Amino acid sequence: MRTMTERIVDILSGDAHMEGILEIPENAQGIVLFAHGSGSGRFSPRNQYVARVLREAGIATLLFDLLENWESDDREKVFNIDLLAERLLSATGWVEEDPQTDELSIGYFGASTGAAAALEAASKWGESIKAIVSRGGRPDLAMKYLSGITTPTLLIVGGDDWPVISMNQEAYDKLSGTKQMEIVPGATHLFEEPGTLEAVANLAKDWFVRYLTGK
Repeated sequence: MRTMTERIVDILSGDAHMEGILEIPENAQGIVLFAHGSGSGRFSPRNQYVARVLREAGIATLLFDLLENWESDDREKVFNIDLLAERLLSATGWVEEDPQTDELSIGYFGASTGAAAALEAASKWGESIKAIVSRGGRPDLAMKYLSGITTPTLLIVGGDDWPVISMNQEAYDKLSGTKQMEIVPGATHLFEEPGTLEAVANLAKDWFVRYLTGK
């Protein structure tokens, strides 16, 4: 069992305060920022599960709320990809400046609209973002940024999530850098079926280990 450092953090983006949980395993070589979508936040059980698998592999995680509590039910804000990306960029800057994380390579894990925010943020931050994973995401909402993204990107979609499969395929075709699309058989949008979330976590772990730690 790895020794773990845990902190509750408060990251400022404009006037918004983004509360988060930073967990750093011993000898961590990379960190993954979780960009939640559709009003979800740092307590999302699905993303918490994926984060735990990543930490067991030696990767630090930052789960935080892109939206404040009073904003999370506002559908206009939930689908405001520019706003979500701006806040993810604020969190990225915080990670690069904090003494506990400033030497860690950075990756993004995005779900739903958070995946589009991760892709837009990566296109603006540049080569410092080493890997992106999207789970049941809407990368098509960041379509105008995709051709300029060189960050290795993995799109994970449920095999029974038909509308989202076609949206991801369209986005995948537009991506210009290293890319991969994985369809998890029998999974719907939230990966609630037995074994499907575990498949997501293992795919994400392998991707981040490869591109964040170089193993």
